[in-house]
Parts: sequence; C-alpha cells; structure tokens
Amino acid sequence: MTTTSDPLLNTPLNDLHVSLGARMVPFAGYSMPVQYPAGLIAEHRHTRSAAGLFDVSHMGQVRLVGPDAAAAFESLIPVDVMDLPMGKQRYGLLLNDAGGIIDDLMFVNRGTDIFVIVNGACKVGDIAHIQTRIGMRCQVIPMPERALLALQGPQAVTALSRLAPGVQKLVFMTGGNFKIQADGQTIDVFLTRSGYTGEDGFEISVLATQADALARTLLAQPEVKPIGLGARNSLRLEAGLPLYGNDIDATTTPVEAALSWAMQKVRRAGGARAGGFPGHEKILAQLAGAAGAIARKRVGLMALERIPVREHTGLQDLNGLPIGAVTSGLLGPTIDKPVAMGYVPPAFAALGSRVNAIVRGKPVPMEVVAMPFVPTHYFRS
Repeated sequence: MTTTSDPLLNTPLNDLHVSLGARMVPFAGYSMPVQYPAGLIAEHRHTRSAAGLFDVSHMGQVRLVGPDAAAAFESLIPVDVMDLPMGKQRYGLLLNDAGGIIDDLMFVNRGTDIFVIVNGACKVGDIAHIQTRIGMRCQVIPMPERALLALQGPQAVTALSRLAPGVQKLVFMTGGNFKIQADGQTIDVFLTRSGYTGEDGFEISVLATQADALARTLLAQPEVKPIGLGARNSLRLEAGLPLYGNDIDATTTPVEAALSWAMQKVRRAGGARAGGFPGHEKILAQLAGAAGAIARKRVGLMALERIPVREHTGLQDLNGLPIGAVTSGLLGPTIDKPVAMGYVPPAFAALGSRVNAIVRGKPVPMEVVAMPFVPTHYFRS
C-alpha cells in the first residue's frame, strides 16, 4: 500500500492535467487534479447540465478468469454474481470475516471474464485479499496497463455517441467493447453506462498508452469539460453515494451502511444461495431485524440553517447527548443547502428525526432526510 512517505504516482493524464492548469493534490498515492481554473462550483454545475470528464485512472482494474470465477467471487461478496447476465454490471461489497466492508466495487460479466473495478486507495489490499481467498479457484489478473476515464452528465451520451456509434443503445449498468477514433488512431475500449455522480454517463477502460489521445478527443467535444476531485466529491454526495474511507469502512456492515439494496434475494435468508459470504451470520441477523443487531445506521442529513456541516462533526440528540458523527458534508451546489451523511442509532434514523451537529461549539439543527439529495438521472430505458 502506498504511504504518505512514498513518492506520488502520476496517471497517464498527468501532462494533460498540468497543461489545463489543474491544481494537483495527493490522493490515494497519486498526484490528482482537485480542480481546474473554472473552480469546483462551475465544474459541478457543468457536469449536472452538460458533460464532465474525470480522470479515475488511480482505480484498480482486475480480471477474474476461469469457469469457477463467478462462483468464487460470489463467495467474497453478498451479491448475486452467478446469475448476472453477460454484459450486465453490478455494485458489490468486498467483506471481511466480521461482515465489515473492505471496499465497495463494480463488476461486469463480460462472458470471458468477470471485470472488477476497485477503489484506488484500496486496490493493493483488495487484490491481495481476492488472490489469497480465491486465487486457487480462478485466475486473478490485475490490469495496471489500463487507465480509466469517466464521462458524466446529461450530454455525455451525445458527445460519446459521436465518437463511438452505438453507445446510446446501452442502458444503465450495461457495457460492451467499442472502437473510438482519436488522434488518427483507432482505440479499443471497454465501457459501461455507469458512474458515481448520479447523472447519466460512462466509465471507459482504455490502454494507458492511449488514454491521453482519448481524453483530448473527448475534451474537444463541445459538451465536455475537465472535472476534478472536488466536484466529483460534491456530485457523489448530492447523489447520496458513500465514499469509501469516509462513509463506509471495515467497521461498517452493508446493513449499517444502508446498502442492503445491493444484496439480491438469492443471497438472503430463504434464497437459493443464502449466506456463504464473509460475516453472513451477522449480516443476515441484521437484515432480519434481530434485537440489538444494529447499533448505528447511515442516514442523510440536511441542516436547517445555512451552515455547512463537514466530516467528523459530532452529532447530539436534542438533550445534548452524543449519538454519532457526520462522515461527509458540504453545501450542495445543486440543491444550495447544507447536506451531509452520518451515522446515528436506529432510534434517530427515521425520516424527519431531528439532531444537532456541533459546529465550532454551537448546535446546528439537522433533519434526517431521504437520499439522494438531488434526483438521479440514470438512463434505464
């Protein structure tokens, strides 16, 4: 795992970021653009209204190959892998033996393999974990030769279909192989209609040696502008999507993290392949509502005063007793209200519950509200 004392790595798009005037910061062991000259708010709003291009090449890409790959991978996550049709994608949760979340990830059944994308800060540990647990059942093949771009926003399909005809036929959480003409060359990519902004869009896996040409070609489209980590964070928070290391980690289960929706019926009690994943006894008990099984739950929070509430801010009940903490929070650029996520006991998790966030020693009233804070616009049909 990269440490803070290790030299920062560059993605294949580093020169492009610098040429565009990006402000670079350390992130997951890499030098990454936090914002460009237009600034976070402008980048956020452009993605919501047009199309933004994100460099997410720090993410880990892995192939699981072999006739037992789907069943093997299913033994590590509480998600239906074996029944996933070819070309379809799912969100998954890699678990430890206590049912805690090692990482959240995306995976696709490509027919010849299971293609997995994991978080950049976790990829070394994730790959080692997967190799140790199922490496004897299938090939676990890291793909460091690949870069990853995300094109997000309501006009993403317009821009990309101009370069890769046919992508407009994909629906949310499906993918395929496409050819894109860029800089006088034909670039083979694998892309999915997905992303982490709440908007329609695509994630594009490409050879690192061709990533710069592809990114420049995408940025040449009139709808597309470069977007940094700052807006990526504000977009995903407005969409109610958890950030690993902030909102979920190895101490939280999928049920506590309000991610039970990611567990299909076949893996739950009474399902054809119920349990069988790490921590299944604890997680199935939580799903069943066993007394005392859940001590806390991730909720959406909206401040009732125009005061941003940031991560690590303590939460109290109305009597001043500590009950939890905010894990992500900011003034939402789209909703124009202070929104946050945090963990509270189940007694405070119902919609409409009131709590106080303690900001600079003063209570800021907050209400538990439904997520996403901004409606999603995934293309489903």
